[in-house]
Amino acid sequence: MSDGSRGTARDWCDLRVVTYNIHRCRGLDRRVRPDRIAAVLAAINPDVVALQEVIGPGPTGPGHAEQLGAALGMGWVMAPTRELRRHQFGNVVLSRFPIREHARLDLSWKTCEARGAQRVAIDLGDVGLLHVFNAHLGTALLERRYQAPRLADWIIDRHVTGPRIVLGDFNEWGRGLVSDILAERLESIDLYPHLKRRRTYPGFFPVLHLDHIYFQGNVEIRRISLERTRLSLVASDHLPLVADVRIRAAR
Repeated sequence: MSDGSRGTARDWCDLRVVTYNIHRCRGLDRRVRPDRIAAVLAAINPDVVALQEVIGPGPTGPGHAEQLGAALGMGWVMAPTRELRRHQFGNVVLSRFPIREHARLDLSWKTCEARGAQRVAIDLGDVGLLHVFNAHLGTALLERRYQAPRLADWIIDRHVTGPRIVLGDFNEWGRGLVSDILAERLESIDLYPHLKRRRTYPGFFPVLHLDHIYFQGNVEIRRISLERTRLSLVASDHLPLVADVRIRAAR
């Protein structure tokens, strides 16, 4: 999807970004198939992907993160939040562009399942660095009340300069605390002008809209879509949310 070379390469870069909770590569048919997730993503042809619920490396093998990166020909970096059957488990960002920086934020709250976010600085060449944030928040209201302000403060850190795109599974299906806090400080993508069907969970018959995209800086949203195919409907319990964006260089 990247086509910055079609215009003045120093001025802008077009990207296709995706947020996708892959549910440990376990489909609605209960089969664990990383190859199926890879096929869904290959059909989208993304430049940057934010994944949640990913099994990483462990003593018994490389894990799904490495398999997906190899299948798609993309570099990747993982921010594990806990162990799952002796393997790392958490969030992953994949990129066709070089990854220059990586940082993690622990968002775990009390005895709830460990949660976290990651920031990945992606080098777009003459356009500069794009900071991609990948988050997976908790399912409980009090948990998200703790997580939302900490995530927002981390995203707008003044020591991090350049455009930002925030993706992930926020486990909030309506207008709520998380969306209110993030929308105060970032631009929120309104799905209504773009999509007739906006719900992403569960995949086969989605009734909730849990996956969101926010941005800040020289980011232009050109198109939003949901990857709703026969394969994506069973590959995970979420559908991939896709955004075509244009990143402009700072003037």
